[in-house]
Amino acid sequence: MMQSTFKTIQKTSAMSQKILVLDDDTRLRDLLRRYLSEQGFTVEAADTPERLRTLLLRERFDLIVLDVMMPGEDGLAVLRKLRTSGDLTPVIMLTAKAQEDDRITGLELGADDYIAKPFNPRELLVRIQAVLRRAPDLPLPGAPSEAQVMIQFGGYTLDLSRRTLHLNDVLQDMTPGEFSVLKVLTEHANKTLSREKLMELSRGRALEAFDRSLDVQVSRLRKLLAQDDASQPQYVQTVRGVGYVFLPNP
Repeated sequence: MMQSTFKTIQKTSAMSQKILVLDDDTRLRDLLRRYLSEQGFTVEAADTPERLRTLLLRERFDLIVLDVMMPGEDGLAVLRKLRTSGDLTPVIMLTAKAQEDDRITGLELGADDYIAKPFNPRELLVRIQAVLRRAPDLPLPGAPSEAQVMIQFGGYTLDLSRRTLHLNDVLQDMTPGEFSVLKVLTEHANKTLSREKLMELSRGRALEAFDRSLDVQVSRLRKLLAQDDASQPQYVQTVRGVGYVFLPNP
């Protein structure tokens, strides 16, 4: 069996912060638009999925705050259509505390984080900042490039500057949350990370009790790594009772 190589390559690579809020609650929508604008973001608000799609056709956003519970087409359906169409704009879902199934479904569909209502706007701000920090930066045409770091394992190349994953030069679809988890795992290759430490390093926050979001993203990563059998994972392995370990040469 040919052993895969694992190496980090140094190469020779700026951030608009536009947020789109979708919520049918006028008071909450206006509160978020006012509060986030005060924090320096450019904010657009939509009260219907149709309005959201119109805005997305017109301009690019760095993050979407998406309410799950809406009449008619709910937030999960909106998220599903976004991801199916290839739109990988980072999404933070607003859910009710009792909507555990919706949170997990949203993460499985490609949401990057969620926050339960009612919430403190400052907490949402922290979540937004964390997601934006790990979201892909789209360089402006002609912009000077900065140093790039690429990690290679098997046929995969993880570009830490462009925040992309390629398999034999073919770009793989990956959400910012999935990228962040994979980045941390590869940077700590062959070292077991507890779930708490992996959450802290990849999400910038502590692991909450009964929070399954990290496990969902690890499961999605295993499916993304085509050579990884989810039932018998190679690259991302579970260390029972502790956490996860990334093995570049399984």
